[in-house]
Amino acid sequence: MSEQINLHAQVSDELVGKRLDQAVAQLFPDYSRSRLQNWIKDGSITVDGEVKRPRDKLMGGESVELSAQLEVIEEHAAQDIPLNIVYEDDDILVINKPAGLVVHPAAGHADGTLLNALLHHCPEINQVPRAGIVHRLDMDTTGLMVVAKTIQAQTDLVDQLQERTMGREYEAVVNRVMTGGGTVDEPMGRHSKNRQKMAVVGLGKEAVTHYRVLEKFRAHTHVRLKLETGRTHQIRVHMSYINYPLIGDQLYGGRFRLPKGISDEVQALLRGFKRQALHAKKLELWHPRTGELMSWEVDLPEDMQTLIDALKKDAVNSDVDL
Repeated sequence: MSEQINLHAQVSDELVGKRLDQAVAQLFPDYSRSRLQNWIKDGSITVDGEVKRPRDKLMGGESVELSAQLEVIEEHAAQDIPLNIVYEDDDILVINKPAGLVVHPAAGHADGTLLNALLHHCPEINQVPRAGIVHRLDMDTTGLMVVAKTIQAQTDLVDQLQERTMGREYEAVVNRVMTGGGTVDEPMGRHSKNRQKMAVVGLGKEAVTHYRVLEKFRAHTHVRLKLETGRTHQIRVHMSYINYPLIGDQLYGGRFRLPKGISDEVQALLRGFKRQALHAKKLELWHPRTGELMSWEVDLPEDMQTLIDALKKDAVNSDVDL
């Protein structure tokens, strides 16, 4: 399955002296720069009927033609996996992801992923890179994700992420009692010894996480977090870095310890909580076609709410100042 694209544009005065690759990014904004670069190189984009190099300068008044095939991107199987859909229209899909659902096929998870579910729910999404997935949640993190159903929507949503105009807020339960909120502004990169982990590293990419306290318990804190950047494992790494690792985090939580004096109920819940207590609570974005500001918020999953209720009850019984 493929779609033929045939577009035409005239080089305006404001693009005089621009490189071809820079100009077509403005002339055909529905497509990513990397895709346009490839189309220039394979001759799908011509200038006055001639194939040009990406770096060739424009004089003004030229006729730019785009004639290309959008081929099926994904070769993964469509699978009938239930999706908790919060919102859907012709351009985007917002889902509430459960714990345990891998977002994209990878080593050890060849299928049974969100991508496989999307291909079944919306077959035409196979023409969009990564089946429209523009940001990810870890397998055991729950909550809101947006998926683009068209290339145009994906290009716009990726731009929003890069320009930090997409709002993403999370809730988590961390070990130890916080005194107040704050910001972690520490660069991140791959861990030097364990390649499965990320870490705060001096020459890493910028990573900024804001956090504030929602509730304090005997030995834990319920927090709300807002991302400015979207690095892999960012919240988990940053909270561990400031010595407030997430409950249940098997990768960044450190050695498991039970606080003294907690109830048997809380002990059982903490021992049995085998995933990071992290939930993507709120998502805010500008609709890629209408330009409308849209926002969604979903309840905490049952396991996190049960944990918080038990911690609250334990704190009340111990006279902790909430």
